[in-house]
Amino acid sequence: MLLAIDCGNTNTVFSIWDGEYFVWLSSLMTLTKTEATVTEAIISSTVPRVVFNLRVLCDRYFGCRPLVVGKPDCKLPVAPRVDQGTTVGPDRLVNTVAGHNRHGGDLIVVDFGTATTFDVVDTDGAYIGGVIAPGVNLSLEALHMAAAALPHVDVARPLKAIGTNTVACMQSGVYWGYVGLVEGIVREVRRERDRPMKVIATGGLASLFAQGTALFDSVEDDLTMHGLVLIHAYNKDAS
Repeated sequence: MLLAIDCGNTNTVFSIWDGEYFVWLSSLMTLTKTEATVTEAIISSTVPRVVFNLRVLCDRYFGCRPLVVGKPDCKLPVAPRVDQGTTVGPDRLVNTVAGHNRHGGDLIVVDFGTATTFDVVDTDGAYIGGVIAPGVNLSLEALHMAAAALPHVDVARPLKAIGTNTVACMQSGVYWGYVGLVEGIVREVRRERDRPMKVIATGGLASLFAQGTALFDSVEDDLTMHGLVLIHAYNKDAS
């Protein structure tokens, strides 16, 4: 069985794959129950300093050396086409592979993570660039920290745009502000590409923001995990 690990700036997600379905793991301790069956692992991490510890985990509990997305020995179906010397985040590479596999090329993947990222996928499946904007929760936290009179609020879809109290005003500004941000960026990407492009949403807040716009062709919570499985299979076949 394959252990897939997606380590972001806020959360780390573990899952196992047996060729038919994902089993999500709620904690590291749960992994010990499957140690006899996990034989391979793949890691995508936007936090470089934790990769070593995840490698130790795989070696100690499962006796395997994980494939790490973004490292030279990890091959991609199509190499990214970006400025020379640019390092593309592993999460963006994984989302590109998964998005192209499910939806084909001419694609924009919007990932609502710690940062809100837009990955542009060419016809052949190559990552060709994108956009990085501050994440929703990050923006709320910055607003709270910078303005002493403003409280910390949770992200939610407000009942109406015009808030009648401080919390409602902040929630409306963040929610509809981000809907406008996403729609505006997608509009500009489509204009530059001058062709129809599907838009796929993923990440923890994707479902929430999909309620406020008809922009998304699909909302997929498991996109990153699907990409990890595809990249592992591609490297296994290439070896």
